[in-house]
Amino acid sequence: MLQQLRQTIKQAAPQAIEVISYNMPAFKLNKVLVYYAVHKEHIGFYPTPTPIEFFKDELVEYTTSKGAIHFPIHTPLPSTLITKIVKFRVTEEMEKSR
Repeated sequence: MLQQLRQTIKQAAPQAIEVISYNMPAFKLNKVLVYYAVHKEHIGFYPTPTPIEFFKDELVEYTTSKGAIHFPIHTPLPSTLITKIVKFRVTEEMEKSR
């Protein structure tokens, strides 16, 4: 599951580089786009607060907080939604760097 998440992120942001930040794998463009980590019952996906607010209607079935989304271990990853969130973050970071 973690490998699937990593591949989904890589495909959505092929120009991003993989880094470790705050002891978690992450993808970075100018700044970190997203972090992710595996936990006992969920995959933690940390895309910053803005996309969580923007996609809140599509995230209703997942546990969220200000900067985190929890994808349960025993359900398929929502790859299409993850792709949209990552692309949102890429656009957000590109606009900040202008």
